[in-house]
Amino acid sequence: MSAVEVVRAFWERMRERDWDGVRAMLAPDAVAVWPETNERFAGADAIVRVNAEYPEGWDIRVLRLVESGGTVVAEVEVPHEDVGVFRVAAFTEVVDGLIARSMEYWVQVGGTEPPAWRAGFASRVVEGGLEAAIGAAHAPDAAGPVA
Repeated sequence: MSAVEVVRAFWERMRERDWDGVRAMLAPDAVAVWPETNERFAGADAIVRVNAEYPEGWDIRVLRLVESGGTVVAEVEVPHEDVGVFRVAAFTEVVDGLIARSMEYWVQVGGTEPPAWRAGFASRVVEGGLEAAIGAAHAPDAAGPVA
């Protein structure tokens, strides 16, 4: 599998809650880092466990995958029925067909109020969602979701 195919399969298995399948996509010493909360998950077991134990009510939609030199950037939407919608930008390194390292930036859509000083430069995204805000030509996978 190519690096993109590995990362796509990883997110698909996450969506399916196929935890053995997720573990099979990870190097035993894989590391995932979440800078937003300053957390590091060391080892395939820790990565699987943190995801398996996350409170239910979530789904996954891969919006875009871009690969360069063995690193795959994934833009992923994770709606949760109780918490809201999250967007993830994950920079994932694939080595010998397995995920070795991932730096994942998680943000809650609309979760942070913009500072007042930017009011004269920006408008709030409301109608049509985030993809419509950047225009169809620049929207993630304008033909539809990747996964």
